[in-house]
Amino acid sequence: MRQLALGISPPPEPSLDNFVPGENVELLVRLRELKAGTLAERIVYLWGEPGCGRSHLLRACDGPGVTVADDVDLLDEARQSGLFSRINEAREAGTAVLAAGNAPPAQLAAREDLRSRLAWGLVYQIKPLTDAERAVYLAAEAERRGMRLADDVVWYLLARVRRDLTSLGGILELLDRTSLEQKRRITLPLVRETLKTPGE
Repeated sequence: MRQLALGISPPPEPSLDNFVPGENVELLVRLRELKAGTLAERIVYLWGEPGCGRSHLLRACDGPGVTVADDVDLLDEARQSGLFSRINEAREAGTAVLAAGNAPPAQLAAREDLRSRLAWGLVYQIKPLTDAERAVYLAAEAERRGMRLADDVVWYLLARVRRDLTSLGGILELLDRTSLEQKRRITLPLVRETLKTPGE
């Protein structure tokens, strides 16, 4: 008989406290200042590879006095124009703009004047986590969910699944559910069975 798994470990809401910093400690300091309204610069632009945490950081900083714009490289002409205006207003009104895209301002697929405005402020590349930092995240997030992952499970996952934190969180959710349903501990054999693809 299989046990019904309940969704008892929802992922936490994105915050600056639950972002795994890795080599991005200075960036987190600046974003805390931006959110508190104490950062002298009113425009901050973040860029990095998919899965690096851009959206997490924008959601963590969304609030009164901060305009956020994600995926600037995908904005249509009207939204680019709107963001351009918000940047100009922010410098006059003392509000803030936090934007993110897939490339540094000069290389963005966007209007030239918008690229120029984004480059006015602070520009940070979000550095990807090392494998060791991802391993620490996996173990800590598993523990938060009431699970324990042995080192061999952690490194097996890092070698075989997408390694951005959103995907790793999804894998943990799947393993948690499978473990509860089958009333089995999370071991390497269970992980292999759970992640096995058709035809293997």
